[in-house]
Amino acid sequence: MEHPEYKCGVHVEGSPPSTVTPSLVAGLTLLLVASSFIYKDYTAFVNLGPGGTPCNFLGYLRIVFLRFFALRNPYDPAPLPGVIQPAKGLLHPTVCGLSRREGPRPKVAGIAPQRQTTQKGSSDNFTALAERIKALAGRHSTSLRLGTSCFEKHGTALFSRRPLNRTCNGEICHAHPSDGSLHMTLHPQDARVVLERGWGERHPLAKGGWLSRFVPAGFVMIYAPRDVAELEAVMEIIRAAAWWTAGKDVEMLELPDEGTSHA
Repeated sequence: MEHPEYKCGVHVEGSPPSTVTPSLVAGLTLLLVASSFIYKDYTAFVNLGPGGTPCNFLGYLRIVFLRFFALRNPYDPAPLPGVIQPAKGLLHPTVCGLSRREGPRPKVAGIAPQRQTTQKGSSDNFTALAERIKALAGRHSTSLRLGTSCFEKHGTALFSRRPLNRTCNGEICHAHPSDGSLHMTLHPQDARVVLERGWGERHPLAKGGWLSRFVPAGFVMIYAPRDVAELEAVMEIIRAAAWWTAGKDVEMLELPDEGTSHA
């Protein structure tokens, strides 16, 4: 009597049926690949550090959902509104001579949080930036104040006491200790200037519409200053953000002198 066997994948009568099928193998392989991708993607999300989204798996799932609506090209300026007051931003070439940032753009990852992964600012540069923002708030204490970031839910931010343009509780900007970058809201024309001269990029959700519940349409990331000259340029951009958020009350802000700080 011949022993039952499989020949060319065909079950011979009398042999036990196979429990391993090509579809099962394909399904298990797909599950393994998907699990590996999710693990690596979740780890990358956690490694960006704390931000406006809870640093847990539910927060990760929220970001995965929002990715479907994120900007595809954060370097492409948003269309300028047909009517906007004031018509010109503070960084307009006829008003401010903001230079072009030298070198290539840093690599940026994430939505919330959104962080630089290359060209990070040094701890000394971040300290100098934080002191300048603190001094700016101190010099204009009737118009500006410091507080916990409304967007990030932690860390220090600069606020307008009487905001004229909608942000998150009047937040003007906040800086990130982990990489030295900043987030802020700018006049549409100023946001365009910043993008064109290489100082930053649009936040992935800065598209307006229902996404405004997360960030304003003019919300941008400003890259970490790498030296004193870049710190001066970033302070000029912060000045523009304060002017746009607070209005004419701080339109003629004077930047603090180098090294100025308030206790």
